[in-house]
Amino acid sequence: MPDHVHMLVSIPPKISVSSFMGYLKGKSALMMLDKHVNLKYKFGNRHFLAEGYYVSTVGLNEQTIAKYIREQEQHDIAMDKLSVKE
Repeated sequence: MPDHVHMLVSIPPKISVSSFMGYLKGKSALMMLDKHVNLKYKFGNRHFLAEGYYVSTVGLNEQTIAKYIREQEQHDIAMDKLSVKE
């Protein structure tokens, strides 16, 4: 999505969620800034990504959540069309 990311990941129990998210967000921000050099000038030393994140365990609903993530873009597009006022 243009303004957020949905991911379904599996991390080993020995790694904390906060450590994993710190690593993931740090590396992905560096990769984006590397690929899009002009963003360095736009954001400077400020945070490139939002400070927070949402995490939930999946358990038996893994297939349902994977389907939700796959279909999220179509859902958002449909909702945008419904909310457009002429």
